[in-house]
Amino acid sequence: MKLIRFRNGSEVKPGVIIDNEMYDTSSFGEDYDEKFFGHGGLARLKQFVNDKRNELTKLSADVSLESPIARPSKIICIGLNYIDHARETNATPPSEPVIFLKSTSALCGPNDDVVMPKNSKKTDWEVELAVVIEKKASYVDEANAMDYVAGYCLHNDISEREFQLERGGTWDKGKGCDTFAPLGPFVATKDEIADVGNLRLWLKLNGEMMQDGTTANLIFNVPFVVAYVSQYMTLLPGDIISTGTPAGVGLGMNPQMYLKEGDVMELGIDGLGTSKQTVRAYTAQ
Repeated sequence: MKLIRFRNGSEVKPGVIIDNEMYDTSSFGEDYDEKFFGHGGLARLKQFVNDKRNELTKLSADVSLESPIARPSKIICIGLNYIDHARETNATPPSEPVIFLKSTSALCGPNDDVVMPKNSKKTDWEVELAVVIEKKASYVDEANAMDYVAGYCLHNDISEREFQLERGGTWDKGKGCDTFAPLGPFVATKDEIADVGNLRLWLKLNGEMMQDGTTANLIFNVPFVVAYVSQYMTLLPGDIISTGTPAGVGLGMNPQMYLKEGDVMELGIDGLGTSKQTVRAYTAQ
């Protein structure tokens, strides 16, 4: 299945994609959140869709999409997980995964504007494969790690590099600004993706290809990362693990190049769709 969430006035409702068409599943009565994933929601939703297929309302192709996951308990990110990205930023490829957290308030829809935060000078792009957790995971073995995965989605791990690297030594403050986690357009359940270890991921800036990589080059693959993170924190249903970005970010260029107002990012991953964000400057509300 492919899960979406969409805006309907002031409400956000759940839906699915069937044969490339979007349908409203709000009559199912559950949002795609921790309770949904943790209580067999995927299996129950599949049965519901099978039973009610002819009764579901088709959505307009231009419907406004939200994050396909309702706010999770946490967004865990893996840093420097592609050798080419580590080298372009003059970092030593890690011997163990680098973990940092991204604020859940950074979540936004796949085609929402990205707002550069107040006083930002170095806002950057990062296309990433995100993993969605299906059930509570603590001290999981790598051999069994995929049993805890619900599916995958596209993520742009927007980063303010000055905040991240020059303002006190913690990455989190450059990662969690509002709109810094465009997610989606959809979550594809793991059965939709034949080989998560061999997916092309790419990002264009104003039509120019900046990143063009493959998950085959991950230093630490998906099952290893899920198992590893579970040794240090309990993963809850609906949690997101973003697995890192390949080379081609602004930080790694010579000279460095960062986002400016009006820039347009387009990105995608095989089997997980595409998204598009326009950059705008911060304005006081």
